Amino acid sequence: MALEVVSPAFAAGGMIPRKHTCDGEDVSPEISWSGAPAGTRSFALICDDPDAPAGTWVHWVVFNLPAAVSRLPEALPAAPSLPNGGRQGKNDFRRIGYGGPCPPSGTHRYVFKVYALDRLLDLEPGATKAQVEAAMKGHVLAEGSLMGRYRR
Repeated sequence: MALEVVSPAFAAGGMIPRKHTCDGEDVSPEISWSGAPAGTRSFALICDDPDAPAGTWVHWVVFNLPAAVSRLPEALPAAPSLPNGGRQGKNDFRRIGYGGPCPPSGTHRYVFKVYALDRLLDLEPGATKAQVEAAMKGHVLAEGSLMGRYRR
């Protein structure tokens, strides 16, 4: 199954506004999703840049979002634990929470992937993308993505 992932900040394949990048306020965009199948217990979100020169660069890791949650608001605080029970992981900037697009040059793609899971992940806040992906193995019921671009 596929989740539909959207943002009021940018269209699929469109340019991510400067506000959501290291050249602006560096705040997370609002992201919402729909189409979760029955049996969904939690959601995870991973945002990364597959065009980074040294390999895929991780910008945001969020997991254990309750099944009743279907959106993350703009400017989500960089807190390890969220009020709704969700947890944020560590990005490749070595920080908890969102780190916006900051390409060294050219146009890069930023993919916001949302996963519907059949369980909560037994991970502490600050987990890495690799740890979240390993914990999700065999538990993904549906997924979807939204890709935006940014150019410096």
